[in-house]
Amino acid sequence: MAARLHALTVLASDPGALASFWGDLLGWQRSGLELRPDADAPMRLAFEAADLPRARLNQVHFHLTSYTASQEANVARVLELGGSHLDVGQLPEEDHVVLADPEGNEFCVIEETNNWLAGMGFLGEVAADGTREVGLFWAAALDWPLVHDEDGETAIQPPQGGMKIAWGGPPLNERADRNRMHLVLVADDLDVEVERLVSLGASVVARSDDVEMADPDGNEFRLRRV
Repeated sequence: MAARLHALTVLASDPGALASFWGDLLGWQRSGLELRPDADAPMRLAFEAADLPRARLNQVHFHLTSYTASQEANVARVLELGGSHLDVGQLPEEDHVVLADPEGNEFCVIEETNNWLAGMGFLGEVAADGTREVGLFWAAALDWPLVHDEDGETAIQPPQGGMKIAWGGPPLNERADRNRMHLVLVADDLDVEVERLVSLGASVVARSDDVEMADPDGNEFRLRRV
């Protein structure tokens, strides 16, 4: 059986405060430094303490939808909770709104007319900087269907539907020494799963109770026993 996606971990200087912000915004139940997802998301959000100053755009950011509330109302809610507007070079004619959480992590509130995320929950997409090869890797690693593959851009989605994970293709942004967000997978047999993931193009970075690995683009992820 393929590894299962368990969580997306966010490294933060104040993980408790950031968990409160995202829990309040998404409406997800909080348990310690984890947020339990709603029915539309296939993973938890976990927050860990780390001294990792923000130097450039993250490799991963969220796309929030505007189907159950207007884009204007969602933006106002973000600002009320402590988020802020962020200029990342977006053009005036672009319809999405770029914001930042209290630790500067960028995310977008997508317009109501967007068809790509139609039918998604509030957290409609995890958008990542990455090559086509890394999108194909994650489709095979998680055994999720590839729902988009065009001009170097890829996207995958759980077989039952729900939140998408997408990679934007080249040109890629300059990588940080360590990403502020990484995926956490779980498996029944770590040795078997490590061998399978390596055969798909991953590499082993370090081993302890968990296995730290990197995908074909060099982005960290963790594998742990169920």
